[in-house]
Amino acid sequence: MKLLTLFGGALGAALTVWLLSRFGLDHVLSLLEQAGWGIVVVMAFHLIQVLFSALGWRAISGATVPRPSLGDFMLLRWVREGVNNLLPVAQVGGEFVSVALLRRRGVSLVQATAGTVCDLTMEMLTQIVFTIAGLLMLLHLLGRSQVTDEVVGGLGVAVLVGLAFLGGQWLGLAKVLESGLMKLAGQFGWNGMGEIQGLHDALLALYKKPRNVVWAAFNQMVSWLLGAVEVCLALHYLGHDRGLGAGLVIEALGQAVKAAGFVVPGALGVSEGGFVVVGGLFGIPPAASIALALIKRLREIVLGLPALAVWQWMSHSWNPIAAETPGGKTIAYREAELDAALDDGSAS
Repeated sequence: MKLLTLFGGALGAALTVWLLSRFGLDHVLSLLEQAGWGIVVVMAFHLIQVLFSALGWRAISGATVPRPSLGDFMLLRWVREGVNNLLPVAQVGGEFVSVALLRRRGVSLVQATAGTVCDLTMEMLTQIVFTIAGLLMLLHLLGRSQVTDEVVGGLGVAVLVGLAFLGGQWLGLAKVLESGLMKLAGQFGWNGMGEIQGLHDALLALYKKPRNVVWAAFNQMVSWLLGAVEVCLALHYLGHDRGLGAGLVIEALGQAVKAAGFVVPGALGVSEGGFVVVGGLFGIPPAASIALALIKRLREIVLGLPALAVWQWMSHSWNPIAAETPGGKTIAYREAELDAALDDGSAS
């Protein structure tokens, strides 16, 4: 796996160098200089996406005891993105980090794992919907082309993967994993693995709360759609204004290309090439498309490096939630009780 990651990284770096040399590094740098402080505005705008992603994650995680605050989930989402964007972890290492940090916050292993897996599933399924929306917009604006045919083929694979991931959870994949880990823990004397027992039931319990699922999906879709606004904002500062429809297509297909290039650390070079292809459909010069991709890459670095530092701080200094109310129960516990009561009321 390490060899594959190194090969993917080298290939991505080579592709990036080729793109810059092919379409003019000086031209790309002049466009970035033209954008100036607008790049900072684009970076700040991304924090709104982080907020909606955190709202969706907290919703699908349900009323855990204790229940981390929205601020906690925003920090976790920030760290999760930083790990996935900057470390060679195939874009999923941030989820493992999040589970470990939730445990430090006092959430049990099974609850933290179930909530994070459900959030990852919702993110995957809503991205498929978002990509379909981008494809339909592309067909509406430009009609059928070789790009749309290739996107349809890729979407078919993505839908199958998404359904398999969700179906596996429903059909007992988590129970098989849970059973295997329990056996290994017994054989090797691992401590703490007993907490994973009940993962399958915990996953199903979260999916069986339609209010939470709908709210989580809504917030995830808002986050994806805000990415389209971010693209339009960046193109404005680069001097190549395009409508929201074009921004939707560029972001949807760009994110799909990035997801497909998961074997390359940070999808280096893959994202840049994808933006050149998709941007060209709307008459955006290759240099401007590369500059757009680099603004996104710069945002990942500027926001991601502090996130990695915050991860280290949280790993050593984040304490369990233990603020008590006069009744002797924690605030998070009372909040969880209220959410559970609301869920029961909506179910009835």
